[in-house]
Formats: sequence, C-alpha cells, structure tokens
Amino acid sequence: MGYHTFDAERADKLERAGRRYRFVSAEELLWALSLSADDTVADLGSGTGFFTDDIAPHAGTVYAVDIQAEMQEYYREKGVPENVELVTSDVNDLPFDDGEVDAAFSTMTYHEFASDAALAEIRRVLAPAGRLVIVDWAATGSDDHGPPVDERYSAAEATAALRDAGFAIDHEAVRPETFLVIATLE
Repeated sequence: MGYHTFDAERADKLERAGRRYRFVSAEELLWALSLSADDTVADLGSGTGFFTDDIAPHAGTVYAVDIQAEMQEYYREKGVPENVELVTSDVNDLPFDDGEVDAAFSTMTYHEFASDAALAEIRRVLAPAGRLVIVDWAATGSDDHGPPVDERYSAAEATAALRDAGFAIDHEAVRPETFLVIATLE
C-alpha cells in the first residue's frame, strides 16, 4: 500500500548531506549491507543517487532503481559512477533475473512501495541468503521531517510484513524519527 513519491522538482533537497546523514550515515548503511567487493546491489527508490554514491565504491554493480525518470535524469546530470546502472522501474516489477541481486536497500522510500507484491518481487530477485536493508521514516515520528505520519509504517509493521514475505529479521533499531531493519532470506 505505498504512497506518493518524492516530488522530483524538489530533488535538490535530497542532496543535503547534513540532513540526509542525520537519519542514516553512509557508515551505518555499509555496515547494515555487509557487502563484498563483487556484490550486485539494488538501491530501491534511489532518487538522486545520494546513498547510491556511498555504496558504489564497495560493490561490483549497483542498480539505482527509481520509478521517476526525472530523478534518474537528475542523477545522470549529477554524474553516475561507472558501476552504477540507472533502472527506471516500479519495485513491484523489477527487471532482474531470479536471484540476481546479492543485497538491496531502501533509504526513506519503503513507505512509497510497501506492499506484499513489492516484498515478493524483492524476494524473487535476491540471491539465496540475500540481504535487505530498510531505513525509513517511523510512524512514531513527528511531522517535522519526511512524509506525513499517516503515510508511514512502524518498525513492527515492517518486520511483520517482511516475515510474512519469507524474510528473517537479523536486526531492528527504532529511533525517534526512523527505523532500521536488516532482513535476510530464510
């Protein structure tokens, strides 16, 4: 039951490092993903590529997946690392082979695509023991940052949906505005 996507006309706002790293740092995201240098990774809801750029030096191939062509054009103009491929797609219908992706992550976009269909599709494209990292705005947070509270999920709702989709929860952290979940295929 995802909600609206981020307004591409405000894409510059997604490039504010101080604001973005306040809610999840590059180091924390890299720790959560636990990548090998040759891993194939999908950034689900990559937007301007802000976090994609942090992951790219640590992976073999990174797919920057976004439903909005305007976001991908912004990223293209900004400059895309050599090992990053832009993919315009809905998370419900990823253009990858079964088991093609070693790890996937979503930073502040889970609320945009959260559904049984999307989780089943992520499960399909993840390799055996594949890892999914979700950092998103918490339903327990305020309206000061991110989408309206009524468009958010709690960590408990996200982990329940992941378990129902066949993921094991390896780590869960709830913060004042966000939550972090690390899940692997069972």
